[in-house]
Amino acid sequence: MTALSKPGHSLLFETFWTPAGEGKAPIYKLRLTNLGHGPLADFILCFSGPARLEANAAIENGRLIRRFSNHSEVAPPPGFVLEPGAVWECTAQQLSYPLRHWSDGATSAYVVKSDGSIEVAATLRTVSTVVENAPKRGSAILAEAATSPVPISVIPWPGSVEAIASGQTPDGLALMAETQTQLAACQAFAELTQRLFPGEGLVREAHQGGRPVRLVERAGAAEAYRIDFSEREVVVAAASATGYLYGLITLGQILRGAKRHRQSFCFPASGSIEDAPRMGFRGCHLDVVRQFYASGEVQRFLAIMAWNKLNRFHWHLTDDEAWRIEITAYPQLCERAAWRGHGLPVPPMLGSGPQPTGGYYTQAEVREIVALAGTYGIEVIPEIDIPGHSYALLEALPELRDPDETGEYASVQGVPNNCINPAQPNAVAFIKEVFRELAELFPSKVLHIGADEVPLGAWSGSPMALDMLRKLAGDNAARSHAGLTNTLTNHDGADDIEGATTSILQGAFVREIHELIKSLGCETGGWQEAAHGGALDKDASYLVGWRDVPVCGRLAGEGYDMVVSPGQAYYLDMAQSADWNEPGAGWAGSPSPRHTYDFNPVEGWTSKQLQHFKGIQGCIWSESMTDRGVFDRLVFPRLSAIAETAWTPWASKSWERFAAASSLMPNLYGHWE
Repeated sequence: MTALSKPGHSLLFETFWTPAGEGKAPIYKLRLTNLGHGPLADFILCFSGPARLEANAAIENGRLIRRFSNHSEVAPPPGFVLEPGAVWECTAQQLSYPLRHWSDGATSAYVVKSDGSIEVAATLRTVSTVVENAPKRGSAILAEAATSPVPISVIPWPGSVEAIASGQTPDGLALMAETQTQLAACQAFAELTQRLFPGEGLVREAHQGGRPVRLVERAGAAEAYRIDFSEREVVVAAASATGYLYGLITLGQILRGAKRHRQSFCFPASGSIEDAPRMGFRGCHLDVVRQFYASGEVQRFLAIMAWNKLNRFHWHLTDDEAWRIEITAYPQLCERAAWRGHGLPVPPMLGSGPQPTGGYYTQAEVREIVALAGTYGIEVIPEIDIPGHSYALLEALPELRDPDETGEYASVQGVPNNCINPAQPNAVAFIKEVFRELAELFPSKVLHIGADEVPLGAWSGSPMALDMLRKLAGDNAARSHAGLTNTLTNHDGADDIEGATTSILQGAFVREIHELIKSLGCETGGWQEAAHGGALDKDASYLVGWRDVPVCGRLAGEGYDMVVSPGQAYYLDMAQSADWNEPGAGWAGSPSPRHTYDFNPVEGWTSKQLQHFKGIQGCIWSESMTDRGVFDRLVFPRLSAIAETAWTPWASKSWERFAAASSLMPNLYGHWE
């Protein structure tokens, strides 16, 4: 056991998974080994990871003390003493879902002793069945550059590439700007390359071996550009700073390919590239709640997005597990809800230990990040996920609950009572203040309200909510306004009274917040569930569809502008194969990079539906990202595959070309090469 050599650990915690088979139920085994010199008695074992025990799971040789989503607390039988060198094992057969990958097991564990002191355990995850011939983590999944069928390295591939002929590879690019717009693009490119590839010197003076790159103005779309190559200079023509930047990024990719793989790629001496994006909305979402990413990490991720010519950053800032953005009117939000830990309002979850863990973005940091994104041609879309996914918020501001509410409900993730109450005046006033502050921080003027996964039965025990429901149901004008007549057909299968009640109240809440957002001069974004109750004005909103392409198409047919992001292809937290040895989630499948690349986000759509197609985005949910190496393994190269689908004409896509060039694309914490 490698953990024995780790200093400071006198406890070792291991989890073992035996899948169901031959009529036997699956078994999740927990093992605690006492590596110390003294006995351990009257203790509670606390652990967390993506896998979740059922709320009332039976524990063999143990007792379930508490289960909060993926955080569990288990005690041994009464009177049990764990002697030095001894092992305590207990098992559970009732989990929210079966483990599919090694990363599903517990990622952190600690013991609370009888005197209240805490001892952190070393954690190992293993499996009791071995899959033969399974690929090792980190094994190659892409082709080598030598197999490239084209002479230049560019992702996403341009719309038109003509008459490319090989020439001498320069040491760098000597940028020549005349206007302020051109100068801004040159500065952004220089900063971008320094952030992504420090020390490579992609931008340098002509006397240092830089090939002159002259920027010229031309009329056209903002994101379009043209490049003309000659042995003497390169000319980049565009109509905006973003167009120039995209042209320079293409040049930077070509140069890196030619310098790093001279036998496969060249820097052209002649030829031209004419380019513009296929889709207007080319996005990626980042969940900074389940795992916190510091400002520097977010800034590097924005640089990676720009290198892939992605232009929308969907920033998932709040959820059940934390609140990550400073709101000056409510300082207690970040004081209480930005941190998880033992004894805190939100317990340790998803690999965070007993010590306070987390963080948040100050408004000064937000402005810096938004400004940087702007220089990269990226709009930042903040998401405050309401009315569900709000446990951390409600723990920080308990006055937002109905004080007379009774009963219990839980989200699909096992989080209890996690919804803002639409009938609570304090809650509505709070949300309005939050969005007023956000409207000042984000020049994109798009505010995403989430509105996903509201549990059935939310608010059913709230006198305030039931009174609001009676008023809505008794008012014909309100009934029509809230779209109550369509409720039973619009909430995706929740066709009982409890589900209808939830949908009615959610619809009324979304309508009120949507009207506020419109009054602030902003557009409302939401997950597909925001359509419940017909609460959104379709000309002032858009939806992100995550379930599948047919559902996205149905909503587009109803007139909603759609960003397509189905979990089966574009959720980048999904493992890349079904093999146990690959990390990641598995509820939506295990899309390989090839599957993501080949995926058609509008397959089967009619011409009417296509009129409401805005574009696509990848989604990075962070439950599995306790190891930053897992982040790189999961996100790349699938992020680039999504970027190419969003940019490149379908007929010009080529997996062989893409796979050969993918090794040159940057990732967040390392390099493929």
